Amino acid sequence: MDQKSRSEKMVQRLRDFRGSIPDVEASAVVSADGLIVASDLPQGVEEDRVSAMSAAMLSLGDRIATELRRGALDQVYIHGENGYVVLMSAGEEAVLTVLARKEAKLGLILYDMRKAAADISAMI
Repeated sequence: MDQKSRSEKMVQRLRDFRGSIPDVEASAVVSADGLIVASDLPQGVEEDRVSAMSAAMLSLGDRIATELRRGALDQVYIHGENGYVVLMSAGEEAVLTVLARKEAKLGLILYDMRKAAADISAMI
């Protein structure tokens, strides 16, 4: 029987995700209410800040998609001069947040995020 906890499995999945795409700098799984479930964040990045902002952004994105009749929210992404922040639902109760460098190939990140989000959703 596998002795790893659910959180440890999620952290390993996040590390595998980062390892598969060199331009991914960090990732985290955040609960819908803004708490960190698992993270692969670098030193100096505040987990609490990332988790609260991720939950707020996904909630706002969901509301905008609904109000403007765009259907179910798929993802929210922010493109700044220094890179991307991408958020994607990982089931009903969690959000996968990814920080990527400005050189990142967004299509590849979104493709791999979908696989990671599905894996994480199955763990929750």
